[in-house]
Amino acid sequence: MENTLKLPVGIDSFDKIRKNGFYYIDKSGLIEQLVQLGGEVTLFTRPRRFGKTLNMSMLRSFFETGTDASLFDGLYISGNKEICDEYMGKYPVIFLSLKDVDGLKYENAKYRIMELIGREAERYFFLGDSDRLSENEKEQYKTMIALQNGKYSMDENVLTSSLRLLSHLLFQHYGEKTVILIDEYDVPLDKAFQNGYYQEMVSLIRGLFGMALKTNDSLQFAVLTGCLRISKESIFTGLNNFKVLSILDSRFDEQFGFTDQEVQKILDDYELSSHFKETKEWYDGYRFGKADIYCPWDVINYVEQLRYDPEAVPQDFWSNSSGNAMVRRFIDMADVSTKNEIERLIAGESIEKDVTPELTYDELDKSIENLWSVLFTTGYLTHKGRTESGKYRLVIPNREVRNLFVKKIREWFSDVSRKDGQTLEQLCDAFVNKNVEKIEQIFGDYLWNTISIRDTAVAKEKKENFYHGILLGLLGYESTWLIKSNAESGIGYSDILVEVPTNRTGIVIELKYAEGGDMDAACEEAMRQVEEKGYIAKLKQDGMRNFIRYGIACFKKDCRVVVD
Repeated sequence: MENTLKLPVGIDSFDKIRKNGFYYIDKSGLIEQLVQLGGEVTLFTRPRRFGKTLNMSMLRSFFETGTDASLFDGLYISGNKEICDEYMGKYPVIFLSLKDVDGLKYENAKYRIMELIGREAERYFFLGDSDRLSENEKEQYKTMIALQNGKYSMDENVLTSSLRLLSHLLFQHYGEKTVILIDEYDVPLDKAFQNGYYQEMVSLIRGLFGMALKTNDSLQFAVLTGCLRISKESIFTGLNNFKVLSILDSRFDEQFGFTDQEVQKILDDYELSSHFKETKEWYDGYRFGKADIYCPWDVINYVEQLRYDPEAVPQDFWSNSSGNAMVRRFIDMADVSTKNEIERLIAGESIEKDVTPELTYDELDKSIENLWSVLFTTGYLTHKGRTESGKYRLVIPNREVRNLFVKKIREWFSDVSRKDGQTLEQLCDAFVNKNVEKIEQIFGDYLWNTISIRDTAVAKEKKENFYHGILLGLLGYESTWLIKSNAESGIGYSDILVEVPTNRTGIVIELKYAEGGDMDAACEEAMRQVEEKGYIAKLKQDGMRNFIRYGIACFKKDCRVVVD
């Protein structure tokens, strides 16, 4: 019988999932491992959309004073009675998720942090009247929640010390030390880097974390999550009680993201096991520690889609959930050698690189090698083992991320090529005037200068789509032309149809990838398809009077053009 539980698409509250009957893949083993680790301050670095916020919400639900123990009924951790008796519901918890901290200016971003801390402090409103606090401590509490004109009014000094102060006040009230949970700690730094106030934000975060996490007698333990491991010297200066558990660490390797077994189970539970193969192709491929991991955001979205449309095809869920500026920055910086390496990655090959475990954001653009490390730690690349010299064999994890790279390459190519208006004008004129040599020259030059699909095991259709996209982008320069891609015409779908209004000329372009390099045969195949499928029909229907047929063959970074 098909599972009727709702899927938690976009829900990262553990309480909400458990109380409202959502499907949940048990990650409560994280609690047991965390207790056994015994770290005072622990940082987990994982790519976005891999369940960091949900896991942090689970930690709060488990450790927080007055928790509902029934939330954990039937979960793995409930079988460890010793840990549950000793730790469940025993501590005041400060929980901050910084994932939405943004702002074009420092003051805006700083206020967002102030607002988050103020609201968290307000959860403990009774501190203002607690008989376990001194009058001075009560006044200190009030400075964290005070409003002026409807906005929190902490000055910079109060803000910097706020987490330490709140943990102290909670300790005084409860008689138990405080657990501090900070989710997506590096998002404010990323946004600051993008918007030009990085040093100001570094200073604030360093002060805030330093006060809360270093020599804080009111701290039981702290857990942080983020995408990047920011240099200790930049943020965590003097923090000697600090454990970093990255995607390279075998500890906790199955606690963020889904395993093969977990994906098979969710598909079985919803009677969708026949879709396992494409789910794996599109969303698997990440290597955390010693575990093969799927992106949970992708899997849940795809299963949700399949529930209502069994014929739904996989989509780019993860890559479409962010701007992916890092990939574009990387491509913009690529030299000839790097372009070749990107080609190899897209083709499914691996490249060997050193990975720098710690970086600061202002170091990212100083070296292309730094960007390789960032792409790896943020999920755009993964690894397939190490060489004898210690380098990592980096690969693109799955089809979804490969699509993203191709998309960003096309965007980059379009931006770069559009700056060369004179050449593009010549290319468009050449198509109208049947100047085959000119088309081959200009199109070939563009292929040579861009990042291409290598002649490897990548499917022929994907290679054709790549060249198709490049040519489509070039022809799009002519704003007066009506250009249709994969339009239904005759008894098939043509690659590219162009309608030139000035002289009512219709152009059909059929593009083929020349497997093995036989360009002439590929051109012949293209022209034969144009004729057999009757691609001219659509152009005739649209009122075109003059017709030009092109067959174009591509192989690696070269092309051949024939015209009729």
